[in-house]
Amino acid sequence: MPKELPDISIIIPVLNEEDYILKVLESIALNATSNQIKEILVVDGGSRDQTVKVARGKGVQVITGPKGRAKQMNLGAKIATGQLLYFLHVDSLPPYAFDAKIIDSHIKGFKAGSFQLRFDTSSLFLRFFAWCTKINQPICRGGDQSLFVAKTLFEELGGFNENYVIYEDNEFIGRLYKKTSFKVINDYVQTSARRYLKIGMVRLQYHFAIIHLKHYLGKGPENLYSYYQKNIAL
Repeated sequence: MPKELPDISIIIPVLNEEDYILKVLESIALNATSNQIKEILVVDGGSRDQTVKVARGKGVQVITGPKGRAKQMNLGAKIATGQLLYFLHVDSLPPYAFDAKIIDSHIKGFKAGSFQLRFDTSSLFLRFFAWCTKINQPICRGGDQSLFVAKTLFEELGGFNENYVIYEDNEFIGRLYKKTSFKVINDYVQTSARRYLKIGMVRLQYHFAIIHLKHYLGKGPENLYSYYQKNIAL
């Protein structure tokens, strides 16, 4: 008998994202090709704009919780009822048949994985770093690429570490790599280059590299966040 297909809970953490929430929800609807998306959970951290109103207008479930992406994603995962959790940043748009490709990866034995990355810019500098996401190593991963993980594995690892105000995706993915085989799906999530355009491409990439280095050298979440606040936060 054919194997029963797993269902998917999509979890999108948001905070004042009225300019992007409609785009990502429409992209999900346009690019899904299976009937296995069980729910879309928009987890709001206290938006003061029209984010919640827009999301509810599209008929998805909106959950309100404490601010902080790790906290918001953990809350969404706790409420989610799908066998697979798919964490998606609000400014990252999934590719065509993303759901089928996630399910196919899971059927082939992968309990976690992500897509590769493309930026919505023609910058050669950013195209190079996007190309690096083809490489199946933790240093080449990031939350903008989206992330699928079996709910049982997510719970086994204790979810995202809420001590990390930033770098929560990378820290969790690092633990995934140590625990299981990680799948890099041969397709692309398109993400916004908005932070690079505001801060400066070289400058922002440099500071991201320093944060990676600090984590590698054993610096804790408070140290990473302090550096982020000083050099990146707008």
